[in-house]
Amino acid sequence: MIVVRTMTLADLPLAMRLKSQAGWNQLEADWRRFLDMQPDGCFVAECAGVAVATTVACVFDRVAWLAMVLVDAAYRGRGIGAAIVRHALEFLDRAGVRTVRLDATPLGQPLYEKLGFQAEYTLVRYEGVLPEPIPSAEWGAAAHLRCAQVQDYRALYAFDRSVVATDRGRFLARLFQERPGDMCWIEREGSVYGYATVRAGSNAVQLGPCVATSACGAALLLDAASRHVGERAIIDIPERHVPSVQLARSLG
Repeated sequence: MIVVRTMTLADLPLAMRLKSQAGWNQLEADWRRFLDMQPDGCFVAECAGVAVATTVACVFDRVAWLAMVLVDAAYRGRGIGAAIVRHALEFLDRAGVRTVRLDATPLGQPLYEKLGFQAEYTLVRYEGVLPEPIPSAEWGAAAHLRCAQVQDYRALYAFDRSVVATDRGRFLARLFQERPGDMCWIEREGSVYGYATVRAGSNAVQLGPCVATSACGAALLLDAASRHVGERAIIDIPERHVPSVQLARSLG
């Protein structure tokens, strides 16, 4: 019998074991962030009394993000993944969420499509050791690069919302608080043109999120890369964002 319950801090060892089994990059701090932001949206599935799966659902206004759908390899193929995702979707429906988004791995995509999800775009992961960044034609935007300070956050939140049409202020605030030195942005004449940050990981540093105008994205990514030269890094880029894809390839 499959039983889904709310996740607690006592489940962190399970969560870390499952993400390591899958080869994912999250740290315990990522799980704690989920639990702090949406304690009623983090779930564990048990099979015959054994905890074997996780997922988290974070609500941002009328949009939610589903993540960390992990099932112990020894228990796959028993409908546990579908059960825990359905439970999360029921939670989101009760919360009045109209749109649910997620990043799907090739392993998980068939499950999500059976549950009614539709692909919006293809996300490509690039990974490698960062070399000395190569200046580009857009590097002139660096003259307007600034390290974000507390007084800048309100403007950055507003810019992010104007681009993604979702209020991600709580999430961004946590990222800024955790790694304030890794948040940079581009400002010209009082207007925000983009920002980028970096997250720590168990396997590599993660570049992003990066939200910017097309003219400033490269400068922000190059700046982020320049602060982690010699380190293994990961960046996930929508396949249709050709300039960012070309930049990632140029960095190896």
